[in-house]
Amino acid sequence: MNTPLNDASHRPPGRGYPYRALDAAVVLCTGILSARWQFDQNVPPLHYFLAYLCSMATFALFPAFGLYASWRGRRLGEWAARSLLAWICIFTLGIFIAFLIHQVATLSRLATGIWFVSAAATLVGMRVAAFFLMRAARDRGMDQKRVLIIGFGPLGHDLWRRVDRYRGAGYEVAGIFAQEHERLPAGVLRVESLEDLPTIVNEQAVREIWIALPMEASPRVREVLHHLRHDLVEIRWIPDVMSVELLGHRVGDFLGMPTIHLNSLPASGIRGMAKEVFDRTFAACVLLFLAPLLLGIAAAIKFTSRGPVFFRQPRLGVDGQVFNVFKFRTMTVHSEHGQVTQATRDDVRVTKLGAFLRRTSLDELPQFLNVLRGEMSVVGPRPHALAHNEQYKEIVARYMMRHRVKPGITGWAQINGLRGQTDTLRKMSDRVEFDIYYIQNWTFLMDMHIIMRTAFSGWTGKNVY
Repeated sequence: MNTPLNDASHRPPGRGYPYRALDAAVVLCTGILSARWQFDQNVPPLHYFLAYLCSMATFALFPAFGLYASWRGRRLGEWAARSLLAWICIFTLGIFIAFLIHQVATLSRLATGIWFVSAAATLVGMRVAAFFLMRAARDRGMDQKRVLIIGFGPLGHDLWRRVDRYRGAGYEVAGIFAQEHERLPAGVLRVESLEDLPTIVNEQAVREIWIALPMEASPRVREVLHHLRHDLVEIRWIPDVMSVELLGHRVGDFLGMPTIHLNSLPASGIRGMAKEVFDRTFAACVLLFLAPLLLGIAAAIKFTSRGPVFFRQPRLGVDGQVFNVFKFRTMTVHSEHGQVTQATRDDVRVTKLGAFLRRTSLDELPQFLNVLRGEMSVVGPRPHALAHNEQYKEIVARYMMRHRVKPGITGWAQINGLRGQTDTLRKMSDRVEFDIYYIQNWTFLMDMHIIMRTAFSGWTGKNVY
């Protein structure tokens, strides 16, 4: 069976580079135009500096506020509020930097105020316009996201009616799992068995699964999750409203109905935004301050062995998105012939400089580029080679759940001694258990604890070759 790991239709959308560039251009142009309106041609250099600085910060940090993710079935007000909050943070950062360099007195309050208001109005206005344009397009059947509904009792009927009524949300029901006596709407595929779910998900390009089973059918829910354990699709459980209080979980709102996200990202909302902003800011600072060291290591690699400075290898990121992880090259150039062989003690492929870089984990520093690009987090489960994912997903419980969060440079498993080679099933199982614990118990303070432990004692280990 082909899983979504190799199916581009199941991967998350791109990082929104054109939209990020447009937002950055709005910040830059409104900043320059407001200053020139006030000063004509004699604009103080600080106004240009802040315009360019905030423009670059907009490009780098706006994704942390979830502005380029899908907004199907969500409210326009939240989208606009996030845009305004993101701009307030960027603007405040710019003013704070002007204060730190003792130049804030040279700013024109009028020009700066006009810049803030005009940029905010443009950023929010573009999203309001885009919202209504997308809704109009989806009303006409464009940009539809295909879903499967599991269960067609009263809840399933209501859910299908809402999808059919709110065409602007952009959903299309590709199929419904129902009992034999339950009649389905005309033209909708009937899913005969839950065992067929992985095949149908791939063949019908399904992006989401909506479970509308009654509470007493919880074994069926577990069966659904089991069959889809390798398919990184979004799974929503639409519960009976009267049963919500019995669950003891936070319930979200989707298409006007309460939902429980069975495998959604743990770090979401404001907490998730804070983690994303911290990751990118921390990565930028590390790359800036360690630039001389990074350049020195790159030069040493180039002069001591033939081959590229960086080693790049495809790894699985959040929700099945494949990316290339960056490391300093520590081995001689060789071919794996489709196999991934982990480094072992006294590995002849490792160069002398590479052995030092591995022991000190300096070879991992280029991964801050992955963090800055939004592909990794500073703290999270370590990304494994794609071949290892295929090898262990069937034999290690909950292995693929590691990929519901961004992979990290360091993690809870690593500071607890689970670094380096995973040459036994027990080592891999232990690492996965620590990763799952981190995901379930994540807090911002926990990230700070892991970073501090890594900085002082987590860069070396007896299992690192």
